[in-house]
Amino acid sequence: MNPRGYDRPLYILPFDHRGSFESGMFGWHGDLTAEQTAKIAEAKQVIYDGFKAAIAAGVDRGKAGILVDEQFGAAILRDAAVQGFHFACPAEKSGQEEFDFEYGEDFSAHIEAFRPAFCKVLVRYNPESDAALNRRQSERLRRLSDYLQKEKRSLFMFELLVPPEKAQLEKVGGDKKRYDRELRPQLMLGAIDQLQEAGVEPDVWKIEGLDRREDCEKIVVAARRNGRDRVGCIILGRGEDEQKVREWLTTAAAVPGFIGFAVGRTDFWEPLVGWRDGKETREEAVAAVARHYQGFVNLFEQALERG
Repeated sequence: MNPRGYDRPLYILPFDHRGSFESGMFGWHGDLTAEQTAKIAEAKQVIYDGFKAAIAAGVDRGKAGILVDEQFGAAILRDAAVQGFHFACPAEKSGQEEFDFEYGEDFSAHIEAFRPAFCKVLVRYNPESDAALNRRQSERLRRLSDYLQKEKRSLFMFELLVPPEKAQLEKVGGDKKRYDRELRPQLMLGAIDQLQEAGVEPDVWKIEGLDRREDCEKIVVAARRNGRDRVGCIILGRGEDEQKVREWLTTAAAVPGFIGFAVGRTDFWEPLVGWRDGKETREEAVAAVARHYQGFVNLFEQALERG
């Protein structure tokens, strides 16, 4: 089965982070108390209010969307459904090297409960990694892919991360920037090919940023091969600094098939830290998130117009 695809503009503000909120934002480890869970949910509400402020300031709601988890964002998901926003939910366990379902055998019940526009997975997949590992991941992902197509509920959003193998990193002298530029683009193509061959059929590929236009073009060709004509690609921010994210978005926007982006931490991390530490009011943090998100929307659309 080929995917249904999604080729309309899509500007996602993702804040489905779980482990990085617990340990990175708040320094908590182990089981959370009810108060700690509520604090993370409160922080995510700040981000969501920033998203809504950007919509109120002029971002096209038909192109905008959020990605948030059920654990800390169930109330946000319910509100987004009422508001008619595009929203996505993650299906993966947070912080795992190997993909598995957050809710195990109950994964479909949680999708049905919220009926998001997109069901998203984050997967670390290097085509030259352990074959048994890749096969296990592919089998689980195919199961999800088949379910989503059969039920015709949520579209399938696939966040592909290609971490370097030790030998690959050694080829570039341990330089991760060289790996990103010289090796990762080809490995991403290999990963897409292997996953498609395994029957995994995303409607949208969420892709790590690429420095060269020709690499973006090759990714689109791979994503759309053999009748997958409507499959879209979006660029993720990967927590990079604003300048690097701007470069990635500008490069991708010039390539037909790249329909938008998913930039999260670059938008919200510093405002949330300021709010957490009492250095910014809640209103200031909300406004900063809105400003950053709207800035990336404007940047992408301006680059799109220039072609």
